[in-house]
Amino acid sequence: MSELLKVSHLNAWYGQAQILFDVGLQVNRGEVVALMGRNGAGKSTTLKTIMGLVEHKQGDVVFMNKPILGLPAYKIARLGLGYVPEERRIFADLDVQENLLTGKQSARVWEDGRPVVEWTPEKLFTLFPNLGRMLDRPGTKMSGGEQQMLSVARTLMGNPYLVLLDEPSEGVAPIIVDQLKNMVLTLKEQDIGILLSEQNLDFVRDVADRAYVLEKGEIKFSGSIEQIYADETIKAQYLGLETAS
Repeated sequence: MSELLKVSHLNAWYGQAQILFDVGLQVNRGEVVALMGRNGAGKSTTLKTIMGLVEHKQGDVVFMNKPILGLPAYKIARLGLGYVPEERRIFADLDVQENLLTGKQSARVWEDGRPVVEWTPEKLFTLFPNLGRMLDRPGTKMSGGEQQMLSVARTLMGNPYLVLLDEPSEGVAPIIVDQLKNMVLTLKEQDIGILLSEQNLDFVRDVADRAYVLEKGEIKFSGSIEQIYADETIKAQYLGLETAS
C-alpha cells in the first residue's frame, strides 16, 4: 500500500493547555483507520490539527508526500484532504444542491496517473438516496442524520484522496448509520483512505482495518480491530466499555 498520510510527534495546544502529546499515525491508500477513545481523549483535536484548524501545534504531518503542518485549512483541502467535522457545519440557509456545489473541486489523479473517483451529485445520491429526494430543502429543515449525510456528500464533491471523518455515527438513526458504513466501504473499494474518529466499536469493527486508541492525548494502543475486541482491558480502560463477566 502507498502511504497517504503520516503523522509524527504531533503536539497541540489550546491556549496554555497541551491536548496532544507526540501523536503518531499513518493511513495508506484504500485503508480505513480508526481513531478511538473516550470523550475528551483528543480524537477531534487530532483531526482538526491535521486539517490546519488548531493554531498552536508542532510535529510533522505529511500528506501525499507533502508537509502540510502550518498550512491554512483551505490550502490543505485543495491538496485533496477532505474533512467532515463532528459539528457537520452545513450552510443552513442553502439547500442540498447549493451545499453540494460549495464543496466542488476539480478532478484529481493518483501519483501513478490513475484517476481518482470524481464525485457528482448523481453518484452521491446512489450512496445517500434521501438527499436526492430533497434537493431544494434548506439545511434548517433537515434532520441531524440528513445533515450528516449532506456534510459527507459535500466533502466528497472535493474528490479527496483521503477523508478525515469525525464521529459520523453519533446521534443519527440506525438506518443512516448503515448508509454511512456503506459509504466508507465504497470509498475503500475506490482506494480512498479514511481516518475515522469513532466511539462506536460496532461501526469500527464493520469498516476499519486498523485502529489507534487515544487516552489524554497520547496513543496507548495500535493494532487490529480484532485485538481491541479481544482485549477486555483496552475496552474497559480506554474505551469505557464494560468487560465480560
